[in-house]
Amino acid sequence: MPFETHEETGLLWLTSPLLAGVRHGFSTRKGGVSAPPWDSLNLRTGCGDAQDALRENYRRFCGVIGADEKRAVLAKQVHETTVRVVTAGDAGKGLWRERDYTADALITHEPDLPLFVFSADCGILLLHDPVTGAVGAVHAGWRGCAGGIVEKTVAAMAAEYGAKPENILAAIGPCIGPCCFETDGDVPAAMRDALGVDAEPYLELRGAKWHVDLAGLNRQWLLRAGLTPDHIDTCGLCTACRPGLFWSHRKMGEARGVQGAVIVRT
Repeated sequence: MPFETHEETGLLWLTSPLLAGVRHGFSTRKGGVSAPPWDSLNLRTGCGDAQDALRENYRRFCGVIGADEKRAVLAKQVHETTVRVVTAGDAGKGLWRERDYTADALITHEPDLPLFVFSADCGILLLHDPVTGAVGAVHAGWRGCAGGIVEKTVAAMAAEYGAKPENILAAIGPCIGPCCFETDGDVPAAMRDALGVDAEPYLELRGAKWHVDLAGLNRQWLLRAGLTPDHIDTCGLCTACRPGLFWSHRKMGEARGVQGAVIVRT
């Protein structure tokens, strides 16, 4: 089902109707206080943006979804497949406290711990099991996708919290689309090694270059992990096509911010 767009005092964000039972959101670059080139709702730490501006951006974004920014737990993304089990002891790490971990996926069963992952083209996914209450947030760029981080996160939710894959609901946020994700043969080769023939519908050769459907590949991993098709929602917006709405590493390089996805168990 289509994602919903919300706006409040200039801040623009997206939600998935499928995750209506849990607080969550996918940010855009609209509605923050950061100066160029991070204007305006930048959520990227360590890029040169002023710390006061970053914290205000988190306060605003968390505020509209009903979360406490001082308890936010931020992924430290290194394009690998580590899944971190988040506890109350992690509250505030990445924004108010140092992170003592690297992880491209976060899961928790505890309430009031906003889990954040980030994108400037990569795939970002939010997961919720309405039966156990467990939630997860996943950063799945092409390397993480090929490494199976989505399936590993679902398996970790099952192992840690007893979440059954068939009960889990998933929303795949904005990411670079096949219109703009143009690559050489290394990315398709990695996807075929990981998914076999299941990768083929998401790989298209156009002239000398391949075009890759990253959202479709991440969706395929969710299906492989045991989710049902009607429990998966895909945003469908391309971050590279909409520079006024999203940051794109491919279009902007390093002089940019990031958008984020957050989910929090009530």
